[in-house]
Parts: sequence; structure tokens; C-alpha cells
Amino acid sequence: MQGMTVLRALRLIKIFSIAFRFGLDEFFMAAAKPGWPKSLYQAVFGRRSFTTPRGERLRLALEALGPIFVKFGQMLSTRRDLLPADLADELARLQDRVPPFDSAIAEREIERALGQAPDKLFRHFERTPVASASIAQVHFAVLHDGREVAVKVLRPNMLSAIENDLALMGVAANLIEAWWADGKRLKPREVVGEFDTYLHDELDLVREAANASQLRRNFAPGGARGHLLMVPEIYWDYCRPTVMTMQRMSGIPISQIDRLKAAGVDLKKLSRDGVEIFFTQVFTDGFFHADMHPGNIFVSDAPETLGRYIALDFGIVGTLSEHDKDYLAKNFLAFFNRDYHRVATLHVESGWVPRNTNVEALEGAVRSCCEPIFDKPLHEISLGQVLLRLFQTSRRFNVEIQPQLVLLQKTLFNVEGLGRELDPDLDLWATAKPYLELWMKEQLGWQGFVQNLEKEAPFFAKMVPQWPRLITQVLERAAGPADERALARLVQEQERTNRRLTWIAAILAAGVAWEAWHFLAH
Repeated sequence: MQGMTVLRALRLIKIFSIAFRFGLDEFFMAAAKPGWPKSLYQAVFGRRSFTTPRGERLRLALEALGPIFVKFGQMLSTRRDLLPADLADELARLQDRVPPFDSAIAEREIERALGQAPDKLFRHFERTPVASASIAQVHFAVLHDGREVAVKVLRPNMLSAIENDLALMGVAANLIEAWWADGKRLKPREVVGEFDTYLHDELDLVREAANASQLRRNFAPGGARGHLLMVPEIYWDYCRPTVMTMQRMSGIPISQIDRLKAAGVDLKKLSRDGVEIFFTQVFTDGFFHADMHPGNIFVSDAPETLGRYIALDFGIVGTLSEHDKDYLAKNFLAFFNRDYHRVATLHVESGWVPRNTNVEALEGAVRSCCEPIFDKPLHEISLGQVLLRLFQTSRRFNVEIQPQLVLLQKTLFNVEGLGRELDPDLDLWATAKPYLELWMKEQLGWQGFVQNLEKEAPFFAKMVPQWPRLITQVLERAAGPADERALARLVQEQERTNRRLTWIAAILAAGVAWEAWHFLAH
């Protein structure tokens, strides 16, 4: 324990020295609350000036502090609802690239996790890693049956390094909240807690493998959506929390536009497919790949699958409830119809803002934030920016934006960036609108009613026959022995009511069946 304390103290000294070297103390002190700590600091160190922008200095400092802080900066870059734009833009440039660790260590970890050395597990194992990041590195291999695979191996001693740095981040979060004028609004402790969860999820490669397996099932090869996205198969016999083995995928990185053109890929179609993949994941599955930056997206150049997306790295995924999807679809549609009153009432109805919120004031705030967007041509409008503005407006009215929606907004920015890099004239709204309208139709129309009735039918089939007995038990307990005749009359009346309800249910079911048949026939 004492040794751990000494290591943390040394790490803290290093953090402070790097922060001072890059001048981070300046913009912390500029925003600090008035008081003796700020006065003492200014008396000792005075004012220093820097020619390098503060965002760039922050990025360089995080890179100097190491991979855990780099990942923290990457996560912060997605919180545009909290950070100024210059800081968020600069942090988005952080690259999660670190030198690979010794291949002998990787082999020992594979043997410890899977019970055999790589030379016995695989027909061939490439000692030189093909990719390396802060959490893990990847080696190519070949199974004994000839299948080519990629083996992802977690970096050794990651948990202790993460716990130490997270503890120091927690200390920094408390200081920021106590001393910084805007500390409470930035919610530093909640942000560090979110990062803690995010990092520990990434440390479990079985969890990542399960994410990949789910996404592959949603875009199953040969299925209705299989032509859109390829996801590697997971080989579960070779997966453990520290090792994951999956199908090896080959293709062209999506950022290499010239290679895509040379391979004959239709870039306009590719950009539209990317939008379709995203909105299908969001509004059909409620489960989406939330780390869709160019390094994780390839495009197949094989003749039989030319132009098909390939997804990699499934450590970060987002999930949306029906409530979340309802919120998003209705808000997007209301926004593009410039129905700001509807946007405001949706925020209240969904529970994102308190019930006593002044709807007219919220409507005015939404209008002032969003109306300027419509001065742009439709194909230049950013849906990610729309969502961000809605979040920012909501914050002013004391709403707590859920982490899954922040993750979605960040992913939407990535999708837009990729799509417009492939096709600068991509009209994201024209591509997305059919999916939103289809989802609304399925949820709110007769088709949605029939589907929901089918889902709930087993529940009602079990519960309805029990209603007379349950009602009788309640009435018996409430009435007591003196009211038995009154109770008998109530039971008879309830039986008549049940018969009427049965006829009403039958008529309603017939009407639903007729509408469903009519809908399917046309």
C-alpha cells in the first residue's frame, strides 16, 4: 500500500510538471474562483504568456502524459455539450497510437489465457503485431483448419496503471469542482466516472467479442442487410477476457480515397450506405457501433463484396431504448419541419426537462439556437450539430443528457464526416428521413399497433383469465364479512362487465386484423 502511495505521488508530480510546462495552469487559473489559492498562485508564478493556442497545448500535454490520458482526451472530445469548440476540436485530433509491447509478452499472455502456446494453438502466428494501441495490440495468425484470424491481446498490467491514473483524475475532478468557477456545470466527477466505466469495459475482450457477435448477427451475411456491412466472425474457443480471436478482414481504409477510386468503388453509393448503416443500427436495432472513426472502417475490394463496409474494433457500442429512439425521431422530424413548439413540448413530454418548465421560453431558446442552421443549403446541415444544439439548449433548462445520447451524437459526427469526405454533396437529411419516417410509421401506425399487440398477447393471455379471481380477492379483503350480499352483487356486475369487455376485445381484434390485412395487401 505504501509503495502504491509513493508511485501515485511520483505520478502526480509528473502530471503537475507537464501541466505547468504546457501552460495548462494558465487557463485553469483564469477560470478559478477568486480566493487565496488563486491569489497565492499568481503571487508566486505571476502571469505567463503563450503563443500556442490553449487547445493545442492541452492536446500535447495529454499525449505527454501517456495512453490513458490520451483516451481520456478522446472521450472529452465527444462532450461538446460541455467543452468549448476549440478544445473539443483539438482533442479530436488525439491519436491512440503507442509502440507495441514485446511479442514474447503477448505470447505468454495468450498461453496463460488459452492454456497453450501460440505455436500449438495456431498453424502460424505472426510475432510482429499489425496494430498497436493503448489497450491492446493485434497479431495475425492461421488456425489449423486454414482459417485466417486476427488475435487481439490486452496489454499487461493495464488494470493497475488505469486504477492509479483514475484515482489521480478523481482528485483533479474534486479540485476543479471546488476551485473552478464553472466547475459544477462541467460535472468533472461524473465525467471521470463515465470514463472509468468506459475503460473497464474495454479491458474485457469477451465483452468486445460479444458486441461484435451481436453486430454481425444484425447484419448477417446473406440476410436482408448483409450487403451493407461486413463484421468479422468471432471464434469463441479462442476468446478470454485478455485475448480475442476473430476472422481476419481485408480491405482498403476508408480514408484512402484514391485507392477506393482505383478499385472501382462507387463513392456516392458508399456515402449513402454509411448513413443507411448508421440509421438502421439506431432506429431498427437500438444497438450501434460507437467508434466509427476512419481507423476502424475499411471497404472491401474483393470482387464479390466490392464496396461493402467492414467494421473493426467493437470496444465501444451504444444502446438505445424505445424511449430514446422515440425522442430522437420525433425531435429530428419536428426540427426539420421548423416546429420548435413541438420540439419544446417533446422535451417536456419525454421527461428530459422538468414538468414545470416554461414551454414558450424553451421554444424560444430552441428557435434561437436552430433557426440559423436553415440559412445553409440542406446538404450542408449537420444532424450531429442539430443534436448538439438540442443538448446545449436542454442543459440550460436543467436536463441531464444521458451518456448513450452523447455517444450517439459523437458517432453521428463521425458518420457525417466520413460521408461528406466521400461525397461532398451528400444530403444527409434526404438519406436519413426515410428511416425516421419508417420508424415513426412502425411505432405509431396500425403496423406498430399490430406488432405491439402481438408482443403483449402472451402477457394478456396469461393475465386476463385471472382478473375475476384477483378482483374478487381484493373486494373480499376490502368488504369484510358484513357485506357479503353487496359483494355478491359486485361479482355479478363484474362478470357482466367481463363479458362486455370480451366482445369489445373481439371486435377490436377483428378491426386490427382487417387493417393489418389491408396494409399488407397494399
